Amino acid sequence: MSALDIWEAVVDCRRRGEPAALATIVSTLGSTPGKDPMKMLVRSDGTFVGSVGGGCLEAEVWDAAKEVMTSLRSRIVEFTLTEEEYPDSGLICGGKVTIFIEPVTQPVLLVFGAGHVGAATARLSAEAGFRVRLFDDRADMLEHAELPTAVDRMAGEWEQTVAAAGVGELSFVVIVTRGHHDDERVLRALAAHAETHGACPRFLGMIGSRSKRSVLLGRLADDGVAPAFLEAVVSPVGLPIGARTAAEIAVSIVAQLIEQVRGGGMGSEAERRARAAAHAAGSGAGAGEPA
Repeated sequence: MSALDIWEAVVDCRRRGEPAALATIVSTLGSTPGKDPMKMLVRSDGTFVGSVGGGCLEAEVWDAAKEVMTSLRSRIVEFTLTEEEYPDSGLICGGKVTIFIEPVTQPVLLVFGAGHVGAATARLSAEAGFRVRLFDDRADMLEHAELPTAVDRMAGEWEQTVAAAGVGELSFVVIVTRGHHDDERVLRALAAHAETHGACPRFLGMIGSRSKRSVLLGRLADDGVAPAFLEAVVSPVGLPIGARTAAEIAVSIVAQLIEQVRGGGMGSEAERRARAAAHAAGSGAGAGEPA
């Protein structure tokens, strides 16, 4: 497998939006089966292209790569290739190898609502490196939205678009429709999807106030929606920066998404709840709810 084949596989994964991670040998010391800069691309379905040396080393790199494509955070792993470190492997080469593993596909953001806030969030998040899909039940709104060509648009009833969106455990979801009724429809459709497929999105944010969150989630709870799904809903979505305009609200939302991807100190669940409560009590993104 040539280096060119590896990069072609990387491009293919990015084009299709398939999660994947690339492992590259960055340094070696002593005798090692793999040499700098051998590479191995691990796909979400477990298949891989290339090699970093084979055997038990490659198996551990495969495991680490699966973690990287889930966390979206790069990591460095180091191995000492001795029988002492791997007693069942028969390794006697005694060298050391350092491998850098990085995610190579964009995080996927699904935005429900193509009004002022939704369109602004789609634009900014695309510039920030997200693979963005924008949904609305108003085809004309989607058609006239000023968006980068990379943003995928889909019109249809909310239940239909949720079913077709490809929501998964690695998806980031933001609900910014034009009103409470539509937000509730999207939430219900997402809850049904999560129950059917057994997983919630990686991040699920909804524009609104603390009272709106309480009312909508209360209705869903009364109808038997799983508590785990309801607890995952971040509302009001966006960091508490005092945002008022659609552009400012989009900045607060995308900043929170970046914080999730980069691990910028979201803190414990209690801390997140406290921040959300402070946000809702102030004049943040949920206050005016422009959509």
